[in-house]
Amino acid sequence: MITLSVRGLPRSTTEEGLLALFAEYGVVRSMKLAKDLFSGDCKGFAIIDMEGHEARAAMAALNGSEYQGSMIRVEPNRPRKGRGGRRRY
Repeated sequence: MITLSVRGLPRSTTEEGLLALFAEYGVVRSMKLAKDLFSGDCKGFAIIDMEGHEARAAMAALNGSEYQGSMIRVEPNRPRKGRGGRRRY
């Protein structure tokens, strides 16, 4: 299982549209589309879980491609450092 980070999504992106885009390359195990709390519009990024070879195929085909008029970036998700854990004084 590989977790993909999808960035550069337009505000009009829907979960159904994004699912359809990635389903061309394999089974999407889970997807989290970041949405604005008040308007419900996409915040421009999503996290998607797919099987290894399917995720690599999606990355190769979709990274740098155009989706609804915006160039998207599809990369392996790398958790941000310094988030969570113990508080430092």
